[in-house]
Order: sequence, then structure tokens, then C-alpha cells
Amino acid sequence: MAPSDVTRTEISRAIEEFDRLGRDAFLRTYGFRRALRYFLLHDGKRYDSKAIVGVAHGYLPGRQPLAPADFSGGLAAAVGVLRALGYTVVEAQAEAEAEVEAEVGAEAASGAGSGSDDNAVLLGAYGELVRRIGRLKVNKAQGAPLLYQPMTLLWALGRAGRGRARVLPWSRVEEELGGLLERRGTRGERARADYPVAALYRAGLWELSGHSGAVPPAHGDATLARWFAEQQPSGGLTEAVYDLLRRSGEARAVVVDTLVDTYYQDVDPGPLLREVGLDDDEVDVPDETHETERYGTGPHEDRQPYRDGQVAEGAERFTPDPVVLAAGYDRLCRAAEHHEKRRGTGRVSTTTERYVRSRAARQAVLERCRGLCENPGCTGQPADTTPSGAAIVEIDHVVDLQLGGRDHPGNMVALCPNCHAVKTRGRGREKLRAVLAEEAGKRHAATLARRRSRGPGGSTGRGD
Repeated sequence: MAPSDVTRTEISRAIEEFDRLGRDAFLRTYGFRRALRYFLLHDGKRYDSKAIVGVAHGYLPGRQPLAPADFSGGLAAAVGVLRALGYTVVEAQAEAEAEVEAEVGAEAASGAGSGSDDNAVLLGAYGELVRRIGRLKVNKAQGAPLLYQPMTLLWALGRAGRGRARVLPWSRVEEELGGLLERRGTRGERARADYPVAALYRAGLWELSGHSGAVPPAHGDATLARWFAEQQPSGGLTEAVYDLLRRSGEARAVVVDTLVDTYYQDVDPGPLLREVGLDDDEVDVPDETHETERYGTGPHEDRQPYRDGQVAEGAERFTPDPVVLAAGYDRLCRAAEHHEKRRGTGRVSTTTERYVRSRAARQAVLERCRGLCENPGCTGQPADTTPSGAAIVEIDHVVDLQLGGRDHPGNMVALCPNCHAVKTRGRGREKLRAVLAEEAGKRHAATLARRRSRGPGGSTGRGD
């Protein structure tokens, strides 16, 4: 009976139960008090670190959850276990946390706030990040928001998704971000990286280091430019935000949708997303929250996990926890529905009409398919992978958007290139589309149904 026996698998299940029950019910069920000092930071949300470790112990085979008196919550026990497993544990003042919870709780109860606030309440685990992004203080030009901060976040998010360095010297930020603003700014944005960086620093989403004195406010020309030129601070997304966006395809998809829906209502974001590496040309690796191993690309029944594109020799097939998978799928579906509501038809008028598709909907299908073609009659997809090690599948709408189809996982399937070609231009495409429509509906409903499960083996998750 030792906290050190738990692994990331048990911690993930305890986190999912915390999210499902809510903080107060979770703590009350297992007899823990609210944490006063140490909090597990996961997907932008804080969890009582000792309670998570204690409950995780109950997910070990033949074990029971640990009671508060069974172990310490400090550095030598719960905190040490979590950090050894690669989690971020932060020290926080209970008063500050209570203030944030009260604010979010009041908004949820009253229904106040913007559309992004509503989405944050639905998302839970990283809803606070979504809420803050939707509330950025941005200047406007002719009634439309200037895109300095949204473009900076999308640039940094693209870097995080590709595993690029989090912190860069100011000369690199100025060169890369300044050039991007000059090329992709559509509302009169100048090639000035100091404006958005200072604003995001004030918003708590950016960190700056290697400077002396206070960072000036994000307005004015000469003073702000002189400070950055003299101080040359290094900076980037805060560690917590970067880690979340680096690790979680789910979080990246929803944050991109939030930025696009909030700030790009009448502007086509496609060219910018392609330049910063957030376009749809390559299938994202499934969210590591749900799959700590990626899947290889052999026949369906022989699919083996792999790392960095290489099949792990002798590795056992990894099966993600279905409840955790379903919880993430449910969040992504809700985010996709929010995207539908915010954007209406999803069209942006340019030289030709373009559809602004929901990355949350696409990511949900990726989570659902786990790298496999969803055509039940598939005769075999390519055994190769993309350069990043992702499975070669393409996400497609069963009923095209141009024909009134929904941009929603219930109308979407993952197809290998062969099946996609048949569905698009094969002689049997109409018959296949009917099959895929039924299959998409079945898979969508089946994945959501797993959300009702309460723990391993259908138990309450307490290990008894």
C-alpha cells in the first residue's frame, strides 16, 4: 500500500473521475479536504494533488483508495509521486484559487459572459484557458478586433504542436512574429511583436525573462519599443499553457477554434493557419491524454503501438481507457457544436466562399478512430506513416458541407486514402456513402455511450 505504486494510467483515471463527479463530490466521496498548498496542474485545470494520488491507488488491481491518514500530501509523498510521473505540481494560495472558482461558478450559474465563456463551462478541464483567450483585451479598427494577440497565440500554438522550443530570444521572436504580422495581418497590423507580447504577458499567458524592471503596458510606441530593444527579454508561452498545448491534440483543436470563432468572423484564417502549421494537411497524433502510445499501421487486428514512427519490438497492443476516451470525445463534440452555433454556415466570403471547419470536430474523429479507417469494408490501409509518425487517414464529411452536411463528428468519418478515393469518385460511391453515414452514426453514438461508464469494469471506480 504505497502511493509510489501508481502510474500515469491510474492518475488519468482518478482525474477523469474528479471531472465527472466535480471537486466537492470527489473529495467528499473519498474523505479528503480541499488542498491548501499543492495542486496538480493538468490540461489547464487544478486538482487536489493528495486526493488524486489517493484515489488513483484504488485503480491498481486488487487495491483500495488510500485514506487521507494513510500517506502524506507533501513533497516526499503525493507531490513527489506526481512529479516523478512527469506531472506539473504547483504551489498556490487557497484564497486566489477560491476567487477564480467563485468567478467561474457565478458565470456558470448566471449564464453571463461571452460565447467563449459558455464553451469554457462545457470543456471543464481546459475551460479556464479558453475563457481567458475569449476575453483578451484587444484594440479594434473600424469595429473589428486587431489580430496582434490572436496571431501571436496561433504562432506559438503551432510551435508547441510541433515540439519547438517554448522560450526564444527576443531577436527570434521579433524576426518570426514580426514577419508573420506583416504578411498575414489583415486589419492594419504592423510588424511589431512588442505589442502582443506585452499584452499576453499582462494576460498571464506569456512569460518574459532576462530583463530588469517592470514590463511596460502594451500601448504607446517609443517607450514600449525602446524597452524591448534595450532589455532583449527571452520569452514564450507560460510553461503550463505550453505543456497543455504540446501534449493535448484536444486542447490545440479547441483553442484554435476559439481563436478563429472569436476574432476571425469575417476573415479567412486559412493562409495563416497553414503558415504556422495548424492547417488540416496532416492528421494530428491522437491526444496523449487518451493514448500514451501511438498506433502502428498494420492490419486492424494486428495493430501495434509505436514511438516516433517505429513499431516497438515485442510491444503489447495498447488500449486507451474507454471512459477517458469517451470523456474527451464528448468534450470535442460539445466544442464542435459550439463552433457551429458561433459560425452559422461556417462560410467566409473571399474571392470564393470557403468553409471554416471545426478542428474540434476533426480531432474528435481522430480520437474515435485511433488511426484506423472507419469503412467497415476497408480492404487494408497503407502500412506507412506520415513523417511525424501519424497514421495515414483522412477525415471527411459523409454529407458534404456544400450540400448542407453538418461539420460534426456524427457526419464525419476517418478513411484511408483508398476508401476516400472510392467515396469521392468511385463507381460505388453512392452505396459507400450510405454505408458510411450509418457507420458514422453508430460510432458516434457508441463512443458517447461509454461516457456513462463510472469506472473500470463498470464499477464506481473505488477499487472495491
